[in-house]
Amino acid sequence: MEQEPSITAAIDQIAPKLRRAREKKDVSLAALARSTGISTSTLSRLESGQRKPSLELLLPITAALGIPLDEIVAAPRIVDPRVPQHATKKEGRVLVPLSRTQGEPRAYKMTIPGHDEEPVLRTHAGYEWLYVLRGRLRVRLADQDFVMDPGEVAEFDCQVPHWFGAAGRGSVELLSLFGGQGERIHVRARTTH
Repeated sequence: MEQEPSITAAIDQIAPKLRRAREKKDVSLAALARSTGISTSTLSRLESGQRKPSLELLLPITAALGIPLDEIVAAPRIVDPRVPQHATKKEGRVLVPLSRTQGEPRAYKMTIPGHDEEPVLRTHAGYEWLYVLRGRLRVRLADQDFVMDPGEVAEFDCQVPHWFGAAGRGSVELLSLFGGQGERIHVRARTTH
């Protein structure tokens, strides 16, 4: 199956963006290899375009460089008729469903405007996973209160009293996975041991 030209162009831009981001941070390939557990040769092939990028490789690299994933991967705008594209707006929050099916987990892209209102904690059944794309996200989980930056992830049981919103006056953009069974989401990561 042949890829859309816009997808091919977006993939072709990943290699030079990776190299520029690493050089801008003044990090050597060897240092990046040590901090990610990815071999120097794999990193070199990624930066030269000889190796296809994958999330399994890009997520630890962007985390180690302290940059958001969308700085490296600019997704082309392709409308897939199988994915509902109708954004909904509630209390200023814009929610775009990304899931192809009505089953779980469900995926959303969410934009939350900045505001100064006090958080109202709530509980409900389910499990949520959040990934910050742009801006800063304030999260309240029971008596914990913290701020997440781009590239950071949180996961929690929705039975815990919770609230999340923009930290300060700037908006925040995030990805959300929500499902009834948190134990079905498995996180795999390569260790350096």
